[in-house]
Amino acid sequence: MPKYSDKESLDTVTGQGGKQQMKSIIDIFGRRKVDIQKLLAYGFNQHDNRYVYLTDLIEGQFEMTVVVSSQGVVSTTVIDTSTGEDYVLHHVVATTGAFVGKLREEYERVLTDIAKVCFIPDVFKSPVTRQVIQFIRDKYHDELEFLWPRTPDNAIFRRQDNAKWYGAILTIKNNKLGLDGEERIEILDLRMDPDDIIALTDGKKYFPGFHMNKKYWITIRLDGSVSVDEIFMRIDNSFKLAVK
Repeated sequence: MPKYSDKESLDTVTGQGGKQQMKSIIDIFGRRKVDIQKLLAYGFNQHDNRYVYLTDLIEGQFEMTVVVSSQGVVSTTVIDTSTGEDYVLHHVVATTGAFVGKLREEYERVLTDIAKVCFIPDVFKSPVTRQVIQFIRDKYHDELEFLWPRTPDNAIFRRQDNAKWYGAILTIKNNKLGLDGEERIEILDLRMDPDDIIALTDGKKYFPGFHMNKKYWITIRLDGSVSVDEIFMRIDNSFKLAVK
């Protein structure tokens, strides 16, 4: 039987208990980038420019191979250990039953864990946003937290000592801020003293806190209209305010 690569998507499949949505490789690894050192720590072995991981499924009845390229492209094969042949029925929409359902479940669990442990979020594209993320990582050692599965391009930063938020990066449409058009932009919500919010809000670069308490939060466009040095200064201030 020919080898099957998970670069193709997995469609809705019917297993025990009715229809079940199978996640594709894109669903699991999309909007993430590979961390090679984490792959190696996880148990991947390097072969030229590929990283290979082997694991058993269903108590050794199958052997699953996960291959990750140096660019982060993921592919898989599943071998039936009793025959030594590639097994593909877990990809076939029409195949149903408890056994194949269990195989699908274990297969997806392996990939989901690898994505969580060995890949890091790569959601935001604006150069300014990337500078903001790196500034917070370097100075406060905080990473973005993606709290809402239904809005995967929204995330927050919080203090480690008291778990209070001091920043949120969101992707929204221009018109949500009262601007023209529906172009999607990245914004930063920060804590700020009420008097400063009143003084800064101009409806162009600074806005009342989007989806936040507008008395204590302000929103900044991350499109270069505000300098990164100014943004960094306001992040520092927001971090201090989050201690109260």
